[in-house]
Amino acid sequence: MIRIGICDDERYMSDRIQAMVSGFFRQKNIEIKILQFSSGEELIKYDKKIDILFLDIQMKGIDGIETARKLRRRKFKGVLIFITVLKEMVFQSFEVQPYDYLVKPIEEQYFKKMMERLLASMKNASEENLLIQKGYESRIISIEDIVFCEIIDRKIYLNLASAEVIDYYDRIENLEKKLNHGFFRCHRSYLIHLKYLKSYKNRTAYMENGREIPVSRLRSKEFSNVILQYMKGGED
Repeated sequence: MIRIGICDDERYMSDRIQAMVSGFFRQKNIEIKILQFSSGEELIKYDKKIDILFLDIQMKGIDGIETARKLRRRKFKGVLIFITVLKEMVFQSFEVQPYDYLVKPIEEQYFKKMMERLLASMKNASEENLLIQKGYESRIISIEDIVFCEIIDRKIYLNLASAEVIDYYDRIENLEKKLNHGFFRCHRSYLIHLKYLKSYKNRTAYMENGREIPVSRLRSKEFSNVILQYMKGGED
């Protein structure tokens, strides 16, 4: 699921962007969740993940650029798209790394082209996201959120940090190629994310979500070496 935030103190504009965003992703059969905020102050108080943020620059109270600065200082890593009346305002915003900007009144054709570019870049960012095809639906999953992957009867089950489990048909070998070096195939049926490994003992990997994952005898020695290298490098 892609979490999308819209922050604009004009309700009409916020609703218009919501309608355009909903229509775009509905056509792509991609599941989204939209969150609306009426001020920078309200947005800053929100402490959950946002993948794409539409942020008005000219707002009462804290303006959009200052709001973006505060979010980036808090390690906000989402895609930032500014909404503005004046293009010139964007020249003040390079430090917060905006992806693009929309000028009011928003042209729907430009909006669609921008979103097509954004979606393509999200799909290509294989080191950060995983595109899951389930029937006629597509979902973009953050690789960082995957605790471990399990295969049962040709179906892969992605166990996420949120406790959600997503299942779809694929070969675990295909999934292994798509995931980064932070994962290890500890068993023919399991791929674990080393980031969420709590401890390892007696050929059992204990994960942060409480699950105990078996480590095969043939992979146990390599697994011990991988853990040591991972700890030394401090990499995800």
